[in-house]
Amino acid sequence: MLKPSPSAVRYILTHFHWFWDLVNNTFLRGTFMRIVLTVRSDLIPSPPTYNTKYGYLNWESYYNTSYYTRILPPVPEDCSLPMGTKGKAVLPDAKVLAEKFFRRKTFRPEPQGSNLMFAFMAQHFTHQFFKTNHKVQAGFTKGLGHGVDANHIYGEDLERQLQLRLLKDGKLKYQLVNGEMYPPTVYEAPVHMMYPASVPPEKRLVIGNEIFGMLPGLTLYATIWVREHNRVCDVLKAEHPTWDDEQLFQTARLIIIGEIIHIVIEEYVQQLSGYLLKLKFDPSLLFKERFQYSNRIALEFCHLYHWHPLMPDSFHIDGDEIPYSQFMYNTSLLMHYGVEKLVDAFSRQPAGQIGGGHNSHEVVLKVGEMVIRESRVARVQPFNEYRKKFNLKPYKSFEEFTGDIEMARELEELYGDIDALEFYPGMLLEKTRPTSIFGESMVEMGAPFSLKGLLGNPICSPVYWKPSTFGGEKGFDIVKTSTLRKLVCLNTKWCPYVNFHVPRNEEEAKPRKPTTEL
Repeated sequence: MLKPSPSAVRYILTHFHWFWDLVNNTFLRGTFMRIVLTVRSDLIPSPPTYNTKYGYLNWESYYNTSYYTRILPPVPEDCSLPMGTKGKAVLPDAKVLAEKFFRRKTFRPEPQGSNLMFAFMAQHFTHQFFKTNHKVQAGFTKGLGHGVDANHIYGEDLERQLQLRLLKDGKLKYQLVNGEMYPPTVYEAPVHMMYPASVPPEKRLVIGNEIFGMLPGLTLYATIWVREHNRVCDVLKAEHPTWDDEQLFQTARLIIIGEIIHIVIEEYVQQLSGYLLKLKFDPSLLFKERFQYSNRIALEFCHLYHWHPLMPDSFHIDGDEIPYSQFMYNTSLLMHYGVEKLVDAFSRQPAGQIGGGHNSHEVVLKVGEMVIRESRVARVQPFNEYRKKFNLKPYKSFEEFTGDIEMARELEELYGDIDALEFYPGMLLEKTRPTSIFGESMVEMGAPFSLKGLLGNPICSPVYWKPSTFGGEKGFDIVKTSTLRKLVCLNTKWCPYVNFHVPRNEEEAKPRKPTTEL
């Protein structure tokens, strides 16, 4: 009875600056972070419960990792209606839904100040574990792993990994362009990449994930991580001159995984949350708690994380405006402008608001349609059922859900009942919280999946979380002190403005040369 509602908790976490200034600078920061982690992660069942095929506990749901797991069982096949017992006999056409409710009218910037550096990080980071097998449908994954393993840098399997490796000093293959390091081409690393036939081989950069040549923002992150991996290998080799290529590579990979998790929690999730509590990556906070160091990716997490409204109408780089037609599959942009100018440009350009509807560029509308269709094949339960599962009050009407009379009328006409509203449209069309990136449900459902997956990583366990895992104190320190700015500026000639937030003032926006302040 005394437990505050999610809205009350969020209000406390986003107000009272004086209180959070005190917390962030004392031992209380760790205490509050432990509470956040345990309360959130306890909402995710571990070991997993259901998958697409089974609506009851069974060995296949646990053991067969080719399925996504899921939080709620599927809508039973013998239900009289597609969404269970409420709504209409026929669901609205997915294309109609996307056109009517997702299509952008006018670009609406994300009110928390998130930028394209944040947007591309969201896509780059999540493709480690969101690898839906669209050929099979019904919630199968092509991925071998279910968490942060940096396969988007090193490749999904050993065959691809060995093609990407230099097999010397632990390093990854690379090419030098004007004296700067970039990922190799298909000539140096002959692995499968998804490029149109119009892209010549010399411009087909090879990356851990086969689709990452699609957008220069993804190729940018791939380039930065190649540079960082090879830089870490140099640090390790200086510390351990007798280590062979394999030990240098494997230890560097563990350090990179640690850096990714650190940056994601303390900067990416921090930006996403809008909390005044300064989030802290410290695995030891959970060492005395009941916590399982394992993770399975849920179908619902994969679906809710399709945040394509973040994408702008066009891209502004160094005074140039670049449309999608010249941006997609154009790796030459990376070499033309250089890492520094791309980072600076993406850090300054606002991303779009995810929640509230009417903010998806026409280029990405088909992705929204695809998610809706796949959720129907998987018989994902209605949006309100997930509200209940995550301790949120179910909405009683479409008007309460959207806060928009016209949209509510149209949705009721299509679905017939608020309890028949589908999961993904519910996540994207829910009214946004004031000055927030999206609505209540996305935060309250997405955060538990995210934090459980990050802290459930083996490197966060008491067995792994120690200096020897990372090659000693120097490697451990790289993990514990990693930041987005360090990641970029230790691997560039000059230090651009780099952040997940657009510049708040002129001083913050000034480019800087790399210095010891890193």
